[in-house]
Amino acid sequence: MSIKVTWFGHSFFTIESSKVRIAIDPFIEGNKLCPISAGDIEADYICITHGHADHVGSCVEIAKRCGSVVISNPEICEWLANKGAKKNHSMQIGGSYLFQWGKLKMTMALHSSPMPDGSYGGNPMGMIFEIDGKKIYHAGDTGLFGDMKLIGEEKIDLALLPIGDNYTMGSDDALKAIAMIKPSKVIPMHFNTFDVIKQNPVHWIKEINESKLSQAIQLSPGESITL
Repeated sequence: MSIKVTWFGHSFFTIESSKVRIAIDPFIEGNKLCPISAGDIEADYICITHGHADHVGSCVEIAKRCGSVVISNPEICEWLANKGAKKNHSMQIGGSYLFQWGKLKMTMALHSSPMPDGSYGGNPMGMIFEIDGKKIYHAGDTGLFGDMKLIGEEKIDLALLPIGDNYTMGSDDALKAIAMIKPSKVIPMHFNTFDVIKQNPVHWIKEINESKLSQAIQLSPGESITL
């Protein structure tokens, strides 16, 4: 079975298979790179890596319209439920759960996680999706950490890694992350949305592909790959 992964700028991706439609960190309003509106998204599940406004995004609007189940940490799930996204499944770092569409495992991420109103948002997370035999790692907002070697033991098919610097890993640390994770494919994210995270990924993509550590793919917002 094929899996379609689409990037909409920043850290916003959708994952679609014959079993499920998942939106991750649906930052739409205020995301100058995003080519769609919140009304264009159909999602059975919405995954939120941490509480910042540029990741929570349009979660509530989409969840209320689609009846989506929100997956995040308990603090974020409770906050979103109070805003009207009533269906949720809370998880914590290190935990995994087998949904009807596949398995989801939460990983650590080095970052902060306050909610848009400044309230406590729990721990930030990365996520490993296992769907139809493929593993997709969405790193969330994170700096480099040594336990990415353990994530590499999961045999990742596709890694979605931030390269924007300033708030997350920059391109140099993201190269070190790839050396530890060794994903079959990698897509850069969390760059060029704001001036402070402006990056030109062309050299980074070339260096990865020449090193043969992974196949690096640069998507334009709205473009997809199929696994």
